[in-house]
Amino acid sequence: MHSQKKIGILGLGNLLLRDEGFGVHFINYLTERYEIPAHVAVLDGGTAGIMMAPFIEDADILYVIDTVALRDQPPGSIHHFSDQDIQAGNLHARMSPHQVGLLEILDLCRIRETAPEQTEMITVVPEDLSIAIGLTPTLAAKLPEVMAILEKALAGQGTLLRIRENLADA
Repeated sequence: MHSQKKIGILGLGNLLLRDEGFGVHFINYLTERYEIPAHVAVLDGGTAGIMMAPFIEDADILYVIDTVALRDQPPGSIHHFSDQDIQAGNLHARMSPHQVGLLEILDLCRIRETAPEQTEMITVVPEDLSIAIGLTPTLAAKLPEVMAILEKALAGQGTLLRIRENLADA
């Protein structure tokens, strides 16, 4: 029996800037509703920067959940960037402030030959980045949609998430 690949799910964001905290809110949504298999690690990366490197280096496959500011895209629109998009530098959009740090960490991991085999980013365009805690209704409504995208990606890797028992009965 071959061992399963280690999967990392990393949520990024600043909870103090309303929709900028989407990735962190997503991690809470995920861990409250689903049982996480042993080969899957989940991290609320907040705005941790280089401190996330050990988590990133430990993953064979990395999924990053975050916001992205894309011109001419409506708030709440979801954008999925593949490993090829990231490595080719196709992320011309202005990402959230910590995302430059994430891309630099991934580059550093590649140089050190410790980068995940595959990295994908599932991002949502924010509506409000003012100083406030909690998502706008527009982005809160996107949590289940982003979850569905992640579930499909995980299923493609042979990983299925189970809904927690207390939620399955509700």
